Amino acid sequence: MPVAGVDVGSVAAKAVIFDPQSRSLLGKAVLPTGWNAREAGEKALAAACADAGGIAASRIVGTGYGRISLPFADKVVTEITCHARGAVHLFPGTGVVLDIGGQDSKVIAIAPDGSVTNFVMNDKCAAGTGRFLDVMARVLEVKVEDLGTLGAQSTKNVSISSTCTVFAESEVISQLSLDTDKRDIINGIHHSVASRVAGLAHRVGVRDQVVMTGGVAQNTGVVKALEEELGHIIYTSPLTQYNGALGAALFAYQRYQKEQKG
Repeated sequence: MPVAGVDVGSVAAKAVIFDPQSRSLLGKAVLPTGWNAREAGEKALAAACADAGGIAASRIVGTGYGRISLPFADKVVTEITCHARGAVHLFPGTGVVLDIGGQDSKVIAIAPDGSVTNFVMNDKCAAGTGRFLDVMARVLEVKVEDLGTLGAQSTKNVSISSTCTVFAESEVISQLSLDTDKRDIINGIHHSVASRVAGLAHRVGVRDQVVMTGGVAQNTGVVKALEEELGHIIYTSPLTQYNGALGAALFAYQRYQKEQKG
């Protein structure tokens, strides 16, 4: 029976419908969370079911910061555990997960058996998160989804040294006043994010293989900068933004199996 995972994050709500038989996704959806986490989760789940051809899920597990607002979930699991489970499913042998979301960033150490051995989290400041990139894109008057492409065209790295978003914004404005090429500023922004996340990673230890999840993993500039900072290849997937929801769905299937065995 198909199962569902719903990941309600601070910025986006994601849902997937997972088919245990083929071990693939039948449907998926991502929507803005907005102010109502419960409604966002419900809409994301409905959209994922519709994307799967109207299939209803037999079991549902919720995760993310809004997981306690999901009364339709059979169980809720922390996002740390779900991101680890999803990453190991996509990349067997995962040693470290770098999850950069809209409002926080996490580094998760994974044991050979797939369990979480340690993690660190930045949830007190926007630096090193998707929010940081949103602010910088607005100052630069470019689309956040274009940052990766523009940064790749840079010919030099402009240092953005402040770890505080407010001060970093001032640095960017100062660089713009000097007619510094936006592409070089963006390259500097990517390295600023990478430096912040690399600092977290070194606290838990970095070993192959390194998997990056979360919406920021779609930014090729940040991925490349992190590879340079860590000295490791970083693996990403087209499903990176759905990784937490995928992990939740895998827990939903595990719950279904236990119930069937009585």
